[in-house]
Amino acid sequence: MDRQPEAGKARTARSASLPASPTAPMSQYAPGSGLVKGALGGSSPEANTEDDKTEEDPPMPKNYLWLTIISCFCPAYPINIVALVFSIMSLNSYNDGDYEGARRLGRNAKWVAVASIIIGLLIITISCVVHFTRK
Repeated sequence: MDRQPEAGKARTARSASLPASPTAPMSQYAPGSGLVKGALGGSSPEANTEDDKTEEDPPMPKNYLWLTIISCFCPAYPINIVALVFSIMSLNSYNDGDYEGARRLGRNAKWVAVASIIIGLLIITISCVVHFTRK
């Protein structure tokens, strides 16, 4: 004696609340206005190769990022941070198209990182000598 609504009546009540056919476009812009680019219209991201490397680009010079990161574990902190900055600047210069500047900054990063590692090893050696020779 439960009374369930009939499927036909529920369907007609629901369809009465919906518009019969959409007369207004879903977008506020006209379909051919050019202000809105369709999802599939135009070129796909795979076809857009403006930012990709071309055959004329020289190979990327070494920026020694791995060496500068290793030098950050040595206790010569102001110097190894400078090496890391030179390495990142080398990478940014290459991305901006300054190939000679990227090579120069990479070379600077290498030598500053090597100096940082040597100074760090000297600091560790001096600390160990002072610590273990005291009575």
